[in-house]
Amino acid sequence: MQTLGIKELQKNPAILTRSLEADEYTMITKRSTPIGFAISFDDSIIDVGLKTALMVDAFKKGYLSLGQFAKSLQLPKEEAMKMLSMMDADVIDYDFEDDLKFVDAFDGHK
Repeated sequence: MQTLGIKELQKNPAILTRSLEADEYTMITKRSTPIGFAISFDDSIIDVGLKTALMVDAFKKGYLSLGQFAKSLQLPKEEAMKMLSMMDADVIDYDFEDDLKFVDAFDGHK
């Protein structure tokens, strides 16, 4: 997340534009006090609502665990997993390459 002072924003608004185009969250401050929050627009904001869209995005970026995601939307974990799946979020982080390395190492010990 980027923090951007209001004076800096006034002098160079392109900083905010670049941040939004990079799909970064940006906190806007005035005299080091947060006054706003900028996020990139996504159709899911309209389709599923702002809070849900933000929570799904935060989960996809690794900012929230499954439990935190479920709690923030007051859902049972099973329902949270279904929602994430429908929103094209990987619910299980599985690294196939690590398993292949393990198999290769195991085969090398024969």
